Amino acid sequence: MATNKEILYIDELKVFYETKRGSVKAVDGVSFNIYSREAFGLAGESGCGKSTTAYAIMRLVPPPGRIVSGHIYWMGKDILNFDDEELRRYRWKEVSMVFQSAMNALNPVMTIGNQIAEAILNHENVSKDEAFKRAEELLELVGISKDRVNDYPHEFSGGMRQRAVIAMALACNPKLVIADEPVTALDVIVQAQILDVLRNLKNKLNLSILLITHDLSVIADICDRAAIMYAGKIVELGSVYDIFNNPLHPYTQLLTKSFPRLKGERRGIEYIPGAPPNLINPPKGCRFHPRCPYVKDVCREREPKYIEVDGGHYVACHLVK
Repeated sequence: MATNKEILYIDELKVFYETKRGSVKAVDGVSFNIYSREAFGLAGESGCGKSTTAYAIMRLVPPPGRIVSGHIYWMGKDILNFDDEELRRYRWKEVSMVFQSAMNALNPVMTIGNQIAEAILNHENVSKDEAFKRAEELLELVGISKDRVNDYPHEFSGGMRQRAVIAMALACNPKLVIADEPVTALDVIVQAQILDVLRNLKNKLNLSILLITHDLSVIADICDRAAIMYAGKIVELGSVYDIFNNPLHPYTQLLTKSFPRLKGERRGIEYIPGAPPNLINPPKGCRFHPRCPYVKDVCREREPKYIEVDGGHYVACHLVK
């Protein structure tokens, strides 16, 4: 359960990618916060700005991307003003990240133990033996025998590699772990195991987690609150109960209908027609209006205001008063 202590606050963040055809507005005025010991989900289709938001939080936006404006406050301090030494302490020790592809995040010519120990040695004043002992403890924490500490990544299954990357992210006892599509490309059994690992770690270590996914069932399984992103903007934010039981934005409503449910009335799977817009030249007004089944003239003309409908439940839609 989350506490009321806010640890991360993102304020009107904008991240653009400069191309020959113009600026891709990948993140365009995003705001949200994360509390201590909270699992916060960020969901939406591919290309809506979720991963770019995560990279911005780590100050790892790759060229030709750049943070255009806004603020990212960690414990009240804007990380966009951090110097190199402050940034080095912030990464790993305060906030760490589990990247999308576990195999790409691991060095194929280094043992798993060496890779975890390297992160510890670079950020902690400990001996090599102490770092390796910590690496063994971290592997066991994520359900891998410490006897595998000297194995190479190719000797691990996909699920074990993902666990190893999670162990590496925990190397320096961070307060927040960003998990970017942590179960993509894994079969459903292994997905469930990885989610169990994240849930148990959150409770055991009092972690905060930012979980990025396009799969709403993952959000429902592990998160306390969630934000729905579309075309570089947050269109709805609220508790997981709000998002699934009282979705207000048409995009959220259609997303929740696009994956199967084991309980309740049997129904066919619906889909959202069309595709997200070109963010070099996004539509005027509400960016979802070309795909919205309830579109009105005002939706094509004016961008909707982001309003609080109920305690902690926010939406940006002209249809919601």
